[in-house]
Amino acid sequence: MPPAETGKIVMERNRGTWGRNMEYNRSRRKFWTARYAVINATYFMGFCGVHAYASIFMLERGFTNSRIGLLLALANVFSVVMQPIIAGLIDRPGKLTNQKAASFCTAAVIVLSLALSFVEKEKAAIFIIFMLIYMIQMAYQPIIIAMNFEYAEKGCSINFGLARGLGSVGFAVYSPILGTLLEHHSVSVIHIGDALVLTVGLLFLLTFKLSDKSEVPALLDEEKAKGEGTEKRAADHEQEQAAHNNFFDFAKHYPAFMLFLLSTILVFFAHNMINDYLIQIIKPLGGTERHVGYATSMAAVIELPTMALFAGMVKKISCEKLLVVSTVFFTVKVAILFLATGIAGVFASQFCQLAAYALFIPASAYYASMVMERADQVKGQAYVNCAITLSGTFSGLICGRILDVAGPKVMLGCGVTASFLGAVLAVAAVRKRGNR
Repeated sequence: MPPAETGKIVMERNRGTWGRNMEYNRSRRKFWTARYAVINATYFMGFCGVHAYASIFMLERGFTNSRIGLLLALANVFSVVMQPIIAGLIDRPGKLTNQKAASFCTAAVIVLSLALSFVEKEKAAIFIIFMLIYMIQMAYQPIIIAMNFEYAEKGCSINFGLARGLGSVGFAVYSPILGTLLEHHSVSVIHIGDALVLTVGLLFLLTFKLSDKSEVPALLDEEKAKGEGTEKRAADHEQEQAAHNNFFDFAKHYPAFMLFLLSTILVFFAHNMINDYLIQIIKPLGGTERHVGYATSMAAVIELPTMALFAGMVKKISCEKLLVVSTVFFTVKVAILFLATGIAGVFASQFCQLAAYALFIPASAYYASMVMERADQVKGQAYVNCAITLSGTFSGLICGRILDVAGPKVMLGCGVTASFLGAVLAVAAVRKRGNR
């Protein structure tokens, strides 16, 4: 056979192989996204019960605002310690995978939630159990995010923005349900409900794993050859990348990222403050527990369009610029709440979620994945969540005390200042990386 004809045959075979691969990927994309969306939805439904209704639960159990602040601060501190440790274990080659770690954490929260629902008067036990639930839930959030990028590398295409947005929908649907149930039942219903929804999530997590066979059909021989070369280069850098397990080495290697983390702490100081003490903010404006449910539900629903469309947005605008935009809207949100004179102002502030939290979460996930080396992928996601968690520590300690001494208006004023400084640092972080 003439060489030209042979070449044509090879080209046609290659086109056919790639065509089958692309078709296969498209058919599996919806499958993986749907399952990942359920995991996100159930996680954030459980997250809603613990975080959005933390103050309501603890006040009903006889805790003061200062004690609630101390509880949340301790939970966040322990979570900050745990997250890098778990991430370091997952980043190292071994048997502990993102899927296994997330499954174990979910199971632990289910057991603890059921235990907490039956404890009513023992404040020490309530304090410890609630702190453990709060801590664990914060600790495995970055693991769920990292699962998306891990599976994408292995051929399991997932629409992260859409799946994460549907997680917010789960939060939005669940929040008013809890608010309504609390008007007719004791606060124990919060943690019984959490245990039930997380059980569904656990079932999906346990089956959310790759088979031994590749998800993607066999690639072309030349691509395999390229892959072998890539593996060799990766092995050459393995030792250098492993050094970043040390926090100080990590910080030295990613200076712009560290500035971004500081920005995140400041911006989420106000965000966590609003989430943790929303009932205390709403009541002076004429609101009730039912309005807490409506407000949190509204914010969560508004997040979906942004998150669902994020994949298209990031192709036109860099995730760094989108992060800066999100920090500005975080500031606007708390400023509107600070100026509010009635419950309408609370709902108006929630519309800022469209370009605040909804933009920040997928943008920060993409940003961390983009700037991190392969061996630091999970740690990058963990440190972002650590920054958010650490802000909760400061928010819990400081804002609980401010509420008891000066009231919600002064607390919100502090939130406006912190968010503004966070936005300024976000701009500085983007410029620093650009200059580098």
